[in-house]
Order: sequence, then structure tokens, then C-alpha cells
Amino acid sequence: MTDRKATLSVGDKSIELPVYSGTVGPDVIDVRSLVQEGVFTYDPGFVSTAACESKITYIDGANGVLLHRGYPIEELAENSDYLEVCYLLLKGELPTAEENKKFHETIKNHTMLHDQMRNFFQGFRRDAHPMAIMCGVVGALSAFYHDQMDVTDVHQREITAHRLIAKMPTIAAWCYKYSIGQPFMYPRNDLSYSENFLQMMFGVPCEEYKPNPILAKAMDKIFILHADHEQNASTSTVRLAGSTGANPYACIASGIAALWGPAHGGANEAVLDMLAEIGDESNIEKFIAKAKDKDDPFRLMGFGHRVYKNFDPRAKVMAETAHEVLTELGLENDPLLRIAQRLEKIALEDEYFVKRKLYPNVDFYSGLILKAIGIPTSMFTVIFALSRTIGWFSHWNEMVSGDYRIGRPRQLYTGPTSRNYPKK
Repeated sequence: MTDRKATLSVGDKSIELPVYSGTVGPDVIDVRSLVQEGVFTYDPGFVSTAACESKITYIDGANGVLLHRGYPIEELAENSDYLEVCYLLLKGELPTAEENKKFHETIKNHTMLHDQMRNFFQGFRRDAHPMAIMCGVVGALSAFYHDQMDVTDVHQREITAHRLIAKMPTIAAWCYKYSIGQPFMYPRNDLSYSENFLQMMFGVPCEEYKPNPILAKAMDKIFILHADHEQNASTSTVRLAGSTGANPYACIASGIAALWGPAHGGANEAVLDMLAEIGDESNIEKFIAKAKDKDDPFRLMGFGHRVYKNFDPRAKVMAETAHEVLTELGLENDPLLRIAQRLEKIALEDEYFVKRKLYPNVDFYSGLILKAIGIPTSMFTVIFALSRTIGWFSHWNEMVSGDYRIGRPRQLYTGPTSRNYPKK
């Protein structure tokens, strides 16, 4: 940070505002004193407003950069696993071999759900959306751990982090099992984090589940690549809820609710809907022409990104993983997947898409992988929430660890002025 100043002119008044610099990224102008001058800033969507200071994740969308605690996402996806990334986001540094082993063991010891939580699932209709169930069940965790939710206690916050990381795969898998009427599968401590999730999703009590290492590796990469993404809508929601002093389970449930919105967490599901709409490879050229027509409402889903004005760094990892999974499962000739591969090729070569940098993003590939593994589209956002829990908690933990105040956005009021109630 520096002692530089910016000058804002409002009418005949000049207001000096501090200018701060982070370790990387754009400078920010501190506008907190504006309220004393009788004016506010107006920034719908908060696209030009930094609402917090953070040391967790940095994104440079123009250059396709995503760093977690300084480490490029590509290197983490190549060399790490999800639980090590969880440790990094929580603690700020990569664990030693001993710390990593202890952390993995700790998570394994927290994967079980309280047996009474089965009753929560049974209270939902069988056709309830899995996100509705997850939102309710995660919020209900506060009823089981209400004596260990002192947000000022570092030790209690750490235990809560372990519980959430460990129990989210169990909750997610049970949401799926409940929807299809199969028995709940309990976690197995002999399996890795991603293997355990897959066995709870696809295993049945009458036979032993043997995880496919290629699919387990792919799931682990999906978890890593969705672990955190800076101050997005759901993370900001968790921080705003947390600023009231709400318990961490309620805050994470608020993040799940925000992620449920199709503009946020539903992008990979929208990709598959688009592929189904195209229907056949023979229709691709027609839909490409529709995508290029600015007067046509059709849009290619999974191409380009609001943040990344270059190639999404996560997409490079997902592209390789997608091809590995499709080859492993022998699905190279699946009709929807063949459409997706043709679209990918066109987007990477067609001048229209290249010029506009409309490259395939992480949602394009993750949707293909999840479909190939056999996960229904209704579960896509649930898996996103499972992955993002560590990011949400890390940001919440960072906030409550320092000085913070309750969030209270201002507004530009355009309604009626004061008026009298009419006499009868």
C-alpha cells in the first residue's frame, strides 16, 4: 500500500481519497470517506468495487492467470491433490509431508454424518432438486454442532473446516442416492477423497465398489479447478452473511443458494442443454452461423468467460482430462460428445472465435467429463458446491480472523419522495 492520493471533484468540492496497491493487480481507490461528504459510489454488480482485502486467490483475466496463494492453478492441478489444495487455501502454505499426511487422516475421520441426518433427507420429496436438499442439510449441520461455533475461537473454526471438507462429499452423494431411491453408501476410509465420493455415488451394498483410477483422478482435478475463484457471487454472499456473525454452516448454505443460480453454477449444465439442442453433427454449421448472428438469441455455452479475456487456465487442464476420460470409457463416438469435440475444434480454429477469444472454458469440459462418468446434470452444481466449499470457508475464515464490519451496501433511490397518506 502507498500514501498516494486521488482527487474526486463533486460540483465545486474536491475530495482526496487514498490509493492503495496490492502485491499484484490494479490499484484501488479507498472511497470509504465519501459517506462523510454526503455522496456514495454507484456500481451495480460491484464490477469496479473491491469489497475486501484478501491473500487467498488472484485472477488476471486479461492474461489467463489464476493463482492460489501464489501458485498457478495449472501447477497445482498437475502436481497436487484436492486435499493438499484445501490445506493451502486454509493455511496459506503447502503442507510438509507430515502435515499433509495428518490432514488427510483428519479429513477421513470426519466423513460420517450423524445418523439422525438421514431424517432430513427423508423429509424431502424424491423429485426434489439435489441443490435444494444440499442447501437444507448443510444449514442443518448447525443444529448438530451448535456448541462448537464460536467464530472467535481459532480451534473451533479449524474443526468446522475439517467437518465441512469431509462431510460435503457424503452429503452430495446422499442427495443423489435419495433421488434415485438407492440405499445411502457410507464413506470408506481406505479410499482417497475422490474415490470415496465415486463409491458413495455409484456403489451399492450388495457388491464391492472398485474405483477406476482414471475417473478418480478426473474427479480430483474437477475438485481442484473449482476450489476457489476469488470474489465471485457466491463467495461474496458467504462473506456478506458472515459479516453479520452468522454461524459458518449458515454462511456456507448461503453460498450454495447463490451458486444454484444458472448464471453462476449452472454453466456446465447449460453446455449439455446446448449440445442436446444442436442434436446432430449435421446441424453444427447451422448453429455456428446462429452464434455469429448478433440478432439471433442463440449463444454457444461454455465458450468465453466473463473474467478471462484470454484462455481460461483451468480449461487447458480440463481439456486433457476430458480426452483421457473419454478414451478410458470408450465414449469417443457418443453423439453429444462428438458434437462437443467438433465445436471445440471450430472454436480453436475459426477466425471469428479466435479473434474474439471465445475459447472453450472450464465449464465446457467439466460438463463433458461429468456426463461421461455417469453423473446426471442435476448433480453438476452440487459437485461444484462440494468443490467450492473450501474456497468459501477460507474466505469466511480470513474475514472473521481480522477486523471486519457488517456489510451494508448503499443504493441510488429513485422512488417517490415523502407524501401524505390520502384522507378517507
